[in-house]
Amino acid sequence: MQTGHVTTPFGRRPATLALVKGQLAIAASTPGTRVEKWKVFRDVCESRERFGLQDRALAVLDALLTFYPDAQLDAESGLVVFPSNAQLSVRAHGITESTLRRQLGALVDAGLIQRRDSPNGKRYAHRSRDGEIEQAYGFDLSPLLARAAELALLAQDVAAERMRFRRAKEALTICRRDVRKLITAAIEEGAPGNWEHVETMYIGILGRHPRYPDRNQVEATLDEMELLRAEVINLLEMQSETKNMHGNAIPNDRHIQNSNTESINEFEPSSEKEQGENLPEGPRTKNAVLAKAKVDSIKSFPLGMVLRACPQIADYGPVGGISHWRELMTAAVVVRSMLGVSPSAYEEACNSMGPENAAVAMACILERSNFINSAGGYLRDLTKRSEHGEFSLGPMLMALLKSNAEGSLRAG
Repeated sequence: MQTGHVTTPFGRRPATLALVKGQLAIAASTPGTRVEKWKVFRDVCESRERFGLQDRALAVLDALLTFYPDAQLDAESGLVVFPSNAQLSVRAHGITESTLRRQLGALVDAGLIQRRDSPNGKRYAHRSRDGEIEQAYGFDLSPLLARAAELALLAQDVAAERMRFRRAKEALTICRRDVRKLITAAIEEGAPGNWEHVETMYIGILGRHPRYPDRNQVEATLDEMELLRAEVINLLEMQSETKNMHGNAIPNDRHIQNSNTESINEFEPSSEKEQGENLPEGPRTKNAVLAKAKVDSIKSFPLGMVLRACPQIADYGPVGGISHWRELMTAAVVVRSMLGVSPSAYEEACNSMGPENAAVAMACILERSNFINSAGGYLRDLTKRSEHGEFSLGPMLMALLKSNAEGSLRAG
């Protein structure tokens, strides 16, 4: 039976404290554990990138496992295999000896196998009269047994990461297609708007996307593209609602002209609630409809995207962080007071943009507070422009996202 112990390498290979620590950890592993060897091998294959292993290293590990006679790795049976380089090369699909040595070293460095060197560096075994192996020198597979649970979890994590990466790429493909076709349709059908500028933004997002991106880079591009898609949809919805309001105004006007003075009251709301508490005195019906249409047309953006564009707002959350929209709106009230924005100015912004978007606007103002002389005046200006359909949060959030991304690259 093979027992765990510490051995030093043969020849010029030096002994290191890390080598000793690894051998002691394997020796202290729980005895009596058994695991199916090919399941462990599949887990190693799944997570090979985490260990920095090449395909040929996996071929060598596969060859080593074929020299272990049992289907399950069991410390009671001994876990040292001792094939020659020639035998290993044949079972590893004929790789050269220099490559074989290099890949064996990579497996050792990854902590997946250990060397059990003999006095002369050869690989062999001492057997009893009954043919049982008493002492073997070669490669010890004990690390695979000791780390089986760790390797299984690592393989699951790699598989989940690969799934997230694939889904992020799929979402980016769909979002990119949506934006491209919406812009094309708006241009071809003559929809009002600066669609050349929107298309320039679209091209700019794709231009910043790396040719071989990782998952984080794909998700960053997806955030920008989703923001642009929301902006395009907002523009199209606002134009559609404006067109509908203009179309419905003509019959109403004709009806008023052909009716007596008393019939005008039929087109005005009958209660203060219907009129809207914040509308000025006088004819209000058309203004109320227009204001409501504009509030409804400004859609809230994903909270995660807002927090990536405006990370400072999270410091003012109820518990030092923000996990949903109500906490963002609570933090915005704190920031409003801190920046000296009057309650009336913030209330007007809420009425014009909607409470969620007003909170987003405050987060953007906080992010750029070093460059804004009067936060209250700036918010009132945004509110006024929003009422006239001249302002949207999309470009502001996109600029902050881009600025934060560039800052992270410089810091890295």
